[in-house]
Amino acid sequence: MLWPYYYKILQRPSIRYPVKQRQAHIRTMNLFLLSNLLWLVVLATAAVLQSDDNDKTKPIAPKVVIISMFDSEGDVWYGIPEFNLLARNITVPGLSPIFPDVHCTSDGSVCQLTTGEAEINAATTITSLVNSPSFDLTKTYFMIAGIAGVNPMLATTGSVTFARYAVQVALQYEFDARDKPADFPTGYVPQGSFRPDQYPQELYGTEVFEVNDALRKLAVGYAKQATLNDTLAAQQYRANYKTNSVFAAGAEGPSIVECDTATSDNFWSGTLLSEAFENTTTLFTNGTGVYCTTQQEDNATLESLMRAAKAGLVDFSRIIIMRTASDFDREFPGQTAAANLFGNPGGFIPSILNIHLAGVKVVQGIIDNWDGTFAAGVAPTNYIGDIWGSLGGNPDFGPGSIFGGQNAPVQSFRTLRNGIRLALRSL
Repeated sequence: MLWPYYYKILQRPSIRYPVKQRQAHIRTMNLFLLSNLLWLVVLATAAVLQSDDNDKTKPIAPKVVIISMFDSEGDVWYGIPEFNLLARNITVPGLSPIFPDVHCTSDGSVCQLTTGEAEINAATTITSLVNSPSFDLTKTYFMIAGIAGVNPMLATTGSVTFARYAVQVALQYEFDARDKPADFPTGYVPQGSFRPDQYPQELYGTEVFEVNDALRKLAVGYAKQATLNDTLAAQQYRANYKTNSVFAAGAEGPSIVECDTATSDNFWSGTLLSEAFENTTTLFTNGTGVYCTTQQEDNATLESLMRAAKAGLVDFSRIIIMRTASDFDREFPGQTAAANLFGNPGGFIPSILNIHLAGVKVVQGIIDNWDGTFAAGVAPTNYIGDIWGSLGGNPDFGPGSIFGGQNAPVQSFRTLRNGIRLALRSL
């Protein structure tokens, strides 16, 4: 470009150019320079806009999607040193009105969204995500990363748990405890059954999900590299559980634990309900599930992902259920269930911080070992899917596959229902 050279020449004193004439030329050149600069800005802006348009037409293919349920669980991922999840923000129709965006790193390798709390919000948000044309999720790993209540017989506040089973424990008949038969230990009775200890004779298909145990163990290994947060308030509160040896785990410090999770829109408290749902977990999983954490979303999230897997939109073997413990599901000796519910166990802060501290190790483990381990997928060594066997294979809980171990075919509702009933009668 020659105009800088000409500009310098015009500024030199010269007998050929009187002062007034030289000043006139300089003004003209200034206008020329300004017009050129403005034109360069226009071109640069057009290039950026064109680049943005190109990005919008190409779906983002994240390696990891982090699923949060409410604001504090999501906020803990923003402004962290490991990666910037606010570099790209994609509004997806159908997401929660108060959490309308999916947040991603600049290269799209890691994304995060917040579903809103409880089962309806979780199912609606995840269904909207998997059907969004903005994303290609066929090779994505999904990590549910939220807080939960915890069974003090297995873990304590601040602990990080990884589940193999998610059990929808409240999907049952219910009596008010004051109206239940005298010989019933609880007011909850499995659907279609006549006693709390009978396997449900009516299945809706969402009662139990099982995820990839081989992937879970890899996630646990990565999480154990983290130094977990703990607080004095949490330590002082959990010391109350020391008086009963059955609660020894609840009295100890935070750790990484492999145990299962119970889903219910109802937020319960107390030994009676906790024991009832512990029995439900054991019953629904044929004795293999370990009741440990309590939350409000996971079966809904997993049902949406299962249906998406059936449609070829996601891979159900790429799901991690990570829950950190914020409170106890039952009272300590000498405490009431109400005091347990309405008191402050001091576990909220470490549970939120440990979502990031442990979770980021899992995310980094997947990203860093993508080519060698995760791109091709982690082959499951156990059954994965729902209680019906909708994705193929034979569930190791419940009545077994109602589809004969094959991927669920398209069939009439009446035929499907009859098949379920025949399978349940064999239990």
